[in-house]
Amino acid sequence: GDAFGLWEFTDVEGLEKLRKLIGQFPAIFGAFRAAGERIAITLLPGNHDYEIACYPEFEAELAAYNIRLARTVAVTRKIAGRSIWIEHGNQHDAFNRMPDFGNPHAQPIGYFITSNMVSAAGKRSEKGRYNWLKDIQSVYPTEQVPYWVFSNYFYREMSPFLRWLMLPFLLLFTITLVTGAGAALEYLRLTDTNLFLDNRVFASMGYFGSAIQLILTINLSVMSIAALVAVPLFLLGRDVERTLRRFHVIGGEEDLAAVKEEDYIDAAKAVFAREPETVLFVYGHTHKPGVRRLDGRAIINTGTWLKRLEKVPVRFGLLPPIFVPSFNLAYFRVAAAGDRVVIDYHRIPKETPQELSVVQRLLVSRGKRQVEEPVPPQTALPV
Repeated sequence: GDAFGLWEFTDVEGLEKLRKLIGQFPAIFGAFRAAGERIAITLLPGNHDYEIACYPEFEAELAAYNIRLARTVAVTRKIAGRSIWIEHGNQHDAFNRMPDFGNPHAQPIGYFITSNMVSAAGKRSEKGRYNWLKDIQSVYPTEQVPYWVFSNYFYREMSPFLRWLMLPFLLLFTITLVTGAGAALEYLRLTDTNLFLDNRVFASMGYFGSAIQLILTINLSVMSIAALVAVPLFLLGRDVERTLRRFHVIGGEEDLAAVKEEDYIDAAKAVFAREPETVLFVYGHTHKPGVRRLDGRAIINTGTWLKRLEKVPVRFGLLPPIFVPSFNLAYFRVAAAGDRVVIDYHRIPKETPQELSVVQRLLVSRGKRQVEEPVPPQTALPV
């Protein structure tokens, strides 16, 4: 599913949309036609290209390129006397579930938000300084989009003069806290040190020391004023955050991923219980490749071939997080081997794009965190 995941970029409707896509990317469809002469290619609809499930004329158009369109939620395949259940996975996502599959007028909530958001982003991306809005589909989970937008505003769209003016204050924010706390302890004679109230340290550094001292003084003054309202706002914010977390409206990346993952585990369990001959549950949608064993069976997430953007905190200072790009091009091969079903995982090397600015590369705390748990190169299941 989601083979045509950028359809939101165009206002063309119906079959003409596919024909326009074929005309724009003839090499890709030529590759489909050539590969389809040797292997059977089945295309399942996803939430982004849901239209292909709604109109039968898409079947003939895709068949010309040796692509069999299955206008259903899921398909099954036989292997070693067992079955493989394959679907895109959006039906287990409340935000993207099709309420009446096959009905072009029954769209999920996510379609209207995504189509407008992604389309607007794609059409306006080139108007930005670095053409970054087009990557909005690479941000996952979707709840991270506001942080990603703010991060790119600060590092890419903000006036360079304003950013460089703010940067010293934001970078020295943590040092200001330490200096302010140390000075308060010395002033109240709670410590015998005389490091923070003694100006000789900064004086010995000349103009550079004077500049740092000025920045720290301004920061401390601003923080002191902010502290008057910070405490009640902090308490209110914490209480609102706890409430939103209870309803799973917000959460850390790990929390959100865990909640979403449970939905697919429950879906797989339901299929396994309903159809005991099923040995594999295969889905995509969430962009996270993986293999999970479950009572002698397995759940496979096929991942994504889109660029991945991972939120990484900065080394120091009070600065927006940085979204580090990467690719994880991979595929699974499932085959029978004697009395086992063997799942092979293959990765295709692709160099990480160098899209970060100099400032971002200097501030990022690590080049890239492991976006997903390592997938074993081979998993064997008993038949």
